[in-house]
Amino acid sequence: MNEIFIGKPVKSYLFFFGILLVGLLLIKISSKIISKLLFTFFKRFSKEIKIDKFLELVIKPIESLFAIVIIYIAINQLDYPLDVVVFKRIVNKIPYTITIIQVLDKVFLFLMIFSAFRILLRTIDFISHVFAYKASLTESKTDDQMVPFLRELSKIVAIVLGVFVVMGMVFNMNVATIIAGLGIGGLAIALAAQDTLQNLLGSFAIFADKPFVVGDLVRVEGFEGVVEKVGFRSSILRTLDKTLVVIPNKKMIDSPLENLTLRNLRRVKFIVNVLYNTPPATIKKISEEIAQFINQHEHTNADTLVTFDAFGESALNIQVLYFIEIVEYNVYMKIKEEFNYKVMEIVYRNGAEFAFPSRTVYHENKGISQGFSE
Repeated sequence: MNEIFIGKPVKSYLFFFGILLVGLLLIKISSKIISKLLFTFFKRFSKEIKIDKFLELVIKPIESLFAIVIIYIAINQLDYPLDVVVFKRIVNKIPYTITIIQVLDKVFLFLMIFSAFRILLRTIDFISHVFAYKASLTESKTDDQMVPFLRELSKIVAIVLGVFVVMGMVFNMNVATIIAGLGIGGLAIALAAQDTLQNLLGSFAIFADKPFVVGDLVRVEGFEGVVEKVGFRSSILRTLDKTLVVIPNKKMIDSPLENLTLRNLRRVKFIVNVLYNTPPATIKKISEEIAQFINQHEHTNADTLVTFDAFGESALNIQVLYFIEIVEYNVYMKIKEEFNYKVMEIVYRNGAEFAFPSRTVYHENKGISQGFSE
């Protein structure tokens, strides 16, 4: 066991392989135990959420962290070739050297910090999942909109913090000096990221003014769709064609925006064209029956207007104007269809016919006037 082999006792190599083997065999069990212990901390405010969701999010990053630690401990049982100098330089008459083990120390330190912050980000995802579930139980849509925004904000803060930790612990930089330098260069950064900052301020304005919330049907910049998400830079709309449209938050607050969900009525207006030979009494009766049917419907209000509107080029025009109190799009389309069928039934029942674009041409031949309709 004490026999020297390549500059190191045999027992060191046995320790190396033993730690590596045992650690990797126990990594899944250890990670699951740590994950369950960590879940007990969040269990007080997440009783409705099962542990499976938490394990799904954090167990892989914890396994990665354990694997990195185990490999690092195992490698430290060896010297050769870890003590080999890879860089040598004289600084101020003092020899300065870097060995393989020093490089590996920095690499493993970086990987450990990266894995730890990865666990933190997954924990933020779980907390957001819990709050999103609780927000779904309330009638207000504001909290549904706020949860994704705060999740992204927390992640950005965690990532910035992680970058500073890496700069300070891995690269031995003076973080305080760097932060002070950022204050001096803040103006240049603000000018370079002007559009991004405007969109960020736009997101805060959306949360403050609440012109819409997640789930509202809006029309902006020529697009009409349901708001699915409000992020730092942009908002995502799901159009009626089921496509996704990403609109910068600056445009969401600077452009005219119609919140179609907040309206309490949908207006429907169309023209019924009947033939010119339709008697006035018939037109009057058709108008009255259409108005009566619409006014008696449970989803319309009393502002229905059906009038003999104009003498068209090829038809007598009856204008129909009514308001539907249901704003859900699918219900709205079904009601329109019902009314259209009823209008056709009323017109035909009264002996009238729908007109179509036509023109009468008179052709004179040898003193005889002949009429042709087309």
